[in-house]
Amino acid sequence: MAALSTLTQPQISTLTTTISSLFHFHRRRLSSLLSSHTLFSLSLQHLHSLSLHQKSLLIARHLLSILSQLSHLINPTTRMPPCTATTLNDRDLDSVLLLLLLCELHQHDPESLKTLSPTDWRDSLSGYVSATMLTLSGIGCSNSEILIKYIEVVTKCKKFVDVMGYRDGKEGKEVAASVAAVVALPSVEVKQGGKECAVCKEEMRQARDVCELPCEHQFHWMCILPWVIKRNTCPCCRHRLPTDDVYGEIERQWELLVKIGGSYF
Repeated sequence: MAALSTLTQPQISTLTTTISSLFHFHRRRLSSLLSSHTLFSLSLQHLHSLSLHQKSLLIARHLLSILSQLSHLINPTTRMPPCTATTLNDRDLDSVLLLLLLCELHQHDPESLKTLSPTDWRDSLSGYVSATMLTLSGIGCSNSEILIKYIEVVTKCKKFVDVMGYRDGKEGKEVAASVAAVVALPSVEVKQGGKECAVCKEEMRQARDVCELPCEHQFHWMCILPWVIKRNTCPCCRHRLPTDDVYGEIERQWELLVKIGGSYF
């Protein structure tokens, strides 16, 4: 990703440390899952109970949680409260890690699971994980290898979300700004009169308190609040505020990273 090229060396060190810890945590969750027949069976049953859309949503939430590690680091000056959908409970985390592992093994060896019943998948998955543990756990890995693994995970999840996530027509759909982002918006005093509120087209009078968005455009509070509860974009420049809609937040963060990476080059 071009956005990674904009990071300073200290930022790269911070990111790789965070990613390495995250990957270690995911590997521990997988190890616990694969070492317990009961836990594995429950997670597999949960996956089977999910529709294709629900599986896509799980992967989208997982993508958002790891994508946020980069977007929050690369643009800290405009950091807003995180999307609530980035938090996965233990069952959902186990399910998405198992789903991604099944996809990875199928890609590595398409025939490995076809001849086995689902009850025997655990042994096959355990063997695959054991064979790749040293590489995937980050032991002896350089910063570049960790970042490559990070890019691979993000890319795979993003491709899946692009293919499956927008089949219900959500691509380009207006979504509301998150409640946390709206509450965090600052109130500023108008220093000089004459500026026009882009929503109502009336003057913002001097010494009056108005709302200022992260893009620094200002609006009457009574004008902007009805706006942001329906859409997460600035009325003037279309700058996006965080949203609790998973697909909308992925689109926002991806757009931000592409913009930053593009401006660097």
